[in-house]
Amino acid sequence: MEDSSPSSEQAPQACNFDAENLDLKLSVTLAGDRAAVDPVVRSVMNVVREMKCAAGHEDDIELALTEALANAVVHGAKSDPSKIIECDVACDEQRGILIIVRDPGPGFDPAKIANPCHGENIYSNHGRGIYLINQLMDEVQFHKNGTEIHMLKR
Repeated sequence: MEDSSPSSEQAPQACNFDAENLDLKLSVTLAGDRAAVDPVVRSVMNVVREMKCAAGHEDDIELALTEALANAVVHGAKSDPSKIIECDVACDEQRGILIIVRDPGPGFDPAKIANPCHGENIYSNHGRGIYLINQLMDEVQFHKNGTEIHMLKR
């Protein structure tokens, strides 16, 4: 799961898992269709719960995964069912769970996302997904111009 973007040199190493020592490695794809998100989340979370990857944090992980996949569908794939979203899940006892979601979109600058807790943004009917993900997960990184999100829960 290497990243060739220039920012990867400065990124913390916490998201690097040893592929040989994983308790769980799961890769799924879904169509860029909002209706595909919930069944994928349910199926991934069933495995996560069974493996006890991040015991006691399943609800946080489930909501963060839902938000990341919904953002990938709506913003990355533009709700086009012919476009594919990728989701990788890795788990080990030492580091917890790592979820990576990739979308086919042009990307975005996470620094330009408005804070939903300030000013007129409070009344907006969208724009809380990234904020929620950051609140729910222990570490969140964006790679490949924002088309890939790495979420870690210890």
